[in-house]
Amino acid sequence: MTHALQLHPDRLFPTEARSRALARALYATVRDLPIVSPHGHTDPRWFSDNQAFPDPATLLIVPDHYIYRMLYSQGIALERLGIPRRDGAPVERDSRAVWRLFAANYHLFRGTPTRLWLDHVLGEVFGFDRRLGPDTADACYDHIAERLGRPEFRPRALFERFNIEVLATTESPLDPLAEHDKLARSNWRGRVVTAFRPDPVVDPEFEGFAENLAELGRLTGRDTRRWEDYLAALADRRRYFMARGATSTDHGHPSALTADLAPAACRALFAKVVAGACSAEEAELFRGQMLTEMARMSLEDGLVMQIHPGSFRNHNPALFRAFGRDKGADIPTRTDYVRALKPLLDRFGNEARLSLIVFTLDETSYARELAPLAGHYPALKLGPAWWFHDSPEGMRRFRQRVTETAGFYNTVGFNDDTRAFLSIPARHDVARRIDCGFLAELVADHRLEEDEAFALAPELAHGLAKRAYKL
Repeated sequence: MTHALQLHPDRLFPTEARSRALARALYATVRDLPIVSPHGHTDPRWFSDNQAFPDPATLLIVPDHYIYRMLYSQGIALERLGIPRRDGAPVERDSRAVWRLFAANYHLFRGTPTRLWLDHVLGEVFGFDRRLGPDTADACYDHIAERLGRPEFRPRALFERFNIEVLATTESPLDPLAEHDKLARSNWRGRVVTAFRPDPVVDPEFEGFAENLAELGRLTGRDTRRWEDYLAALADRRRYFMARGATSTDHGHPSALTADLAPAACRALFAKVVAGACSAEEAELFRGQMLTEMARMSLEDGLVMQIHPGSFRNHNPALFRAFGRDKGADIPTRTDYVRALKPLLDRFGNEARLSLIVFTLDETSYARELAPLAGHYPALKLGPAWWFHDSPEGMRRFRQRVTETAGFYNTVGFNDDTRAFLSIPARHDVARRIDCGFLAELVADHRLEEDEAFALAPELAHGLAKRAYKL
């Protein structure tokens, strides 16, 4: 049986009538505001080359680990979804077959944010009016494929249609940023900037670390086996990124540990790192020292610093060996912030010129640690609900647990942090609806005046992110 695709205009708003009515009114003022996407992982080549997207499966399924981690959890091999293997072994190449498999299992996403995003993409972006399932798989595939051949569905046209004011990609310090240079030479007015992600050259346990360190030296002409030259090389690459629009750095460490060692201790630790002779504990200490070094550099060059800690990366070693990073096998862990961040905050926490944005995958830390820290230190702000918590309930919990202590202005609005370009407007729409509902309920509880809610709504949707990321 075929069902119509329903995108209810009141979705995600409060159920109580007065709050729902106010949420509607608030949402009407922010629905069409430009999108500031200050952190994400879209491919800059899409915008520099502006070629048509190849087909529905390659566009919507292959790059999106939110989709295939759910399918994998139900026993569907990644090879059947067309996910490339590291060894080049055969995988499904028939995009229609991949799409049919996905459509046959679309019911698995009921109640998830992925379902909200995908329904928005299918209905709002592509104008498909039937619910995806095995009986509509081919019709939906053909509908999307036909539209992908039109000029108005090329990346730059969609960027403009989505009303994206600025979008940040994320690149390694070893990336030459050729696509960003190509964009700068074009006459397109869309703003796509890069962000500096130094993990491959600051994490001794990152695969290929020794080779990465050597490449950093080659790029900068510095001896990256010496501590002072290594730091100077990182500062060089930061300036290179800034010249190509970067306003932020990003750090995906296993924990939030920071350290502030004496110079001699830094040199001794770095010598072990370079020799490949450091223990797991020393690797963690080195990462912690590098967060403090990055904060020092941010104070000097003005780049906003983001810390995304608390993920056990590549938890499934067999999947990692076969397919590599970012294949849906990263798992949240308990994360300490009060003690972990103290060395960095002891040194720089009182610096109002430093912008340090901290995220978490450990929701238990919101009220106990992160909100009190952000509610005190001038340097510290809270990133929005992230990754596994980038969801309606996750966003509500974030606002409920941090607002009373940190307020709204020690948070930084919303960022989508996605590889799935077409889901960006859907994700921002969910965030705007949830925030408008939260504000409406504060008004209903007489904790906020209505005019204040109307002043806050555009800040949460647009203003806070733009200012926090210096965009």
